[in-house]
Amino acid sequence: MFDLQTKSPTRADEALDCLQTAIIKGELAPGEKIGEVELCERFNLTRGPLREALGRLESRGLLVRRPHAGVKVVSITVEELLELYDTREVMEGLAAKQAAERMSDQEIADLQALLDGHEQMVAAAQGQAYYQEEGDYDFHYRIVTGSRNRKLAQMLLDNLYYLLRLYRCRFSTSTGRPQKALKEHRHIAEAIAQRDGELAQFLMQRHIHASRVNIEEKIREGLITL
Repeated sequence: MFDLQTKSPTRADEALDCLQTAIIKGELAPGEKIGEVELCERFNLTRGPLREALGRLESRGLLVRRPHAGVKVVSITVEELLELYDTREVMEGLAAKQAAERMSDQEIADLQALLDGHEQMVAAAQGQAYYQEEGDYDFHYRIVTGSRNRKLAQMLLDNLYYLLRLYRCRFSTSTGRPQKALKEHRHIAEAIAQRDGELAQFLMQRHIHASRVNIEEKIREGLITL
């Protein structure tokens, strides 16, 4: 499972962060074939740290290695993306319900403080982006860990986290969506604070469904492509 690093980042960590950010921002496009020499030159990286970073990105599902085809940035179809959101809706709804039942008072206070920081971030971006850092800086990550459900954590944080985060970040810049998403997060956090598991589950599922609808609309209008 993903853990926050407490030690100073290594050169491989820095290479990982550089390349992962490039993938999330679309600088390395979905399906793009990548080579070590080109990446070293393009991002001013050295071979050893780059190779370690590529291996870690592959384990996170952001790179795909095919026999005789080399390494490519992951790409999925619209149908596959929407299926992922359907899966999120069910699984994170359950996580929110259990978080309401199992998170400590301090964890809930920390969750609400996290959203205060997110509000400042959205304001600084003039409402045009809602980019959450990974791990404990990510509202959805906090909910899943707060559920104390190991199986959910394994599926959402080990198997799907980085792929889902890639598309969450990519679509978080849609006009009007950052403020709406933050407001929805506030309502979910309040339901958790009230220990109302059923309401937290309903609000989380509605929140993720709204994100799914937003994606469908933007794709249909030709404003975003995968």
